[in-house]
Amino acid sequence: METLVYQPLSDRLRPQALDEFVGQTHLLGPGRALSKMFESGRMHSMIFWGPPGTGKTTLARLIAKQSGLQFLSLSAVLDGVKEVRAAVEQAKLHRSQFQEGSLLFVDEVHRFNKAQQDAFLPFVEDGTFVFIGATTENPSFELNNALLSRARVYVLRSLDDEDLAEVLERAVRLMSDEMAQTLVLEDAAKQSLIQFSDGDARRLLNLLEQAVDFAEFREEENSPGLVVLTEANCREVVLGGVRRFDKGGEAFYDQISALHKSVRGSDPNAALYWLTRMLDGGVDARYLSRRLIRMASEDIGNADVRALEVTVNATEAYERLGSPEGDLALAQAAVYLAVAPKSNAVYMGYKAALKDIKEHGSYDVPLHLRNAPTKLMQNMGYGEGYRYAHDEPEAYAAGESYFPEEMLERDYYQPVNRGLEIKIADKMQRLRQMDAQSPIKRRES
Repeated sequence: METLVYQPLSDRLRPQALDEFVGQTHLLGPGRALSKMFESGRMHSMIFWGPPGTGKTTLARLIAKQSGLQFLSLSAVLDGVKEVRAAVEQAKLHRSQFQEGSLLFVDEVHRFNKAQQDAFLPFVEDGTFVFIGATTENPSFELNNALLSRARVYVLRSLDDEDLAEVLERAVRLMSDEMAQTLVLEDAAKQSLIQFSDGDARRLLNLLEQAVDFAEFREEENSPGLVVLTEANCREVVLGGVRRFDKGGEAFYDQISALHKSVRGSDPNAALYWLTRMLDGGVDARYLSRRLIRMASEDIGNADVRALEVTVNATEAYERLGSPEGDLALAQAAVYLAVAPKSNAVYMGYKAALKDIKEHGSYDVPLHLRNAPTKLMQNMGYGEGYRYAHDEPEAYAAGESYFPEEMLERDYYQPVNRGLEIKIADKMQRLRQMDAQSPIKRRES
């Protein structure tokens, strides 16, 4: 009896043609870099840099197929110089037998050391094969300059919700056909899967495949039956200890929330706990660094302008060092944010301004604030009456309005009585006093 080999859903759903590929339209859309390459028929070596699950391997396979090249694949995790040489010989043999070229794809190419990376160079230069390397790490730090100079770097982006929804729809159709039953996903289940996949199509499909094991079977008249996937079914998988999200079995975004609230609550010890727990659980440290930068602006803002600088520097340090050395820089940033004076004034001001824009639409820029680089614009009154602040007392045009004429003045930004914003509030109060004394009156709300 023949034993069937299990094939993951991500492999079963792998696109067989470029028009089935989802995402990366900035590379594959009309007039974009890879589209132009196909149109010209001139292949070149390249590096695909992007997070997991964005289609690096699939895209390399499709490029080989589209270009009529033999596809050869290596993994820098498993293979070494011996396997590289074997691939070179296979590419040469294929060319001599069939007069056709080859494409050598190397996954996780950043894991090769300098000598292993150098082994590709002669064969990239003499056209033995087109080389494509895939990496989740910054090529500037992880790859040799010699290799980088011979390949173009293309950045693959995490899939957005619309892309993931398309992948999910295709997967549901395929699984329905395979089960000979209709698989139905409730809207909340779809959103849950998309949310927890975090832009990673492979993770999305793995979660879907696991969640179907918890799905509910419902009998329907004149129907082979429905397999209904609910949000509760999806959470059975997410809370089941998928290390990508968290090691302890709690929801990934709950831990992010705990970190954010610990920082906002000025508790450096709790901030360290949640940050370290997520790093230990295998979370993408770059995701954490982005969240720390957000906290610096949202919860500290101008109360301590160094907070943003510290977090950006910590992100740069992590990019240079990687894990585990770079983890310490993120920990330093998290502690700094936790003990820094807090202000959400910029955040609240931003939300208030955004609300106004959505409610009132796009007002015209007042004529006196418009640039007037041509005679026609000057004749039309562009820039007329503009007051150059540097020529005014204290470099401030008291009473002047910079809002659209249809709007009253707004006070979106309300500094708090903490940190640097104490001085900012004093400065704003002084300027308002100058406005009140000016013969030109602002359109106060």
